[in-house]
Amino acid sequence: MLNFINFKKMITINAVRREKSGKSSSRRLRLKNKFPAIMYCIAKPNICIELENNLISKIILDNKIYENQLLLIIDEIKYIVKVKSIQRHVFKLSIMHMDFFCIK
Repeated sequence: MLNFINFKKMITINAVRREKSGKSSSRRLRLKNKFPAIMYCIAKPNICIELENNLISKIILDNKIYENQLLLIIDEIKYIVKVKSIQRHVFKLSIMHMDFFCIK
């Protein structure tokens, strides 16, 4: 199904699967300039991932990220997703957490 989609026009985000979840592991990620995220799927279990803060901050400057589909690559597997929500720090405006919804 993914073979017929033009990936060149999509915003691509590379992610790494997280092994640990919870408050303490999320804090450790944020100290490394990364943050936790999750991809919600209907037919598959949810996938916990980690993202680079600097790269995502640049992508978020474009407001089209909320409207368009994105290509999320997790461990060399491609997913087409939409941004469900973004949580930011209250006064630092850094990203604390992101939610994605898997489309295909």
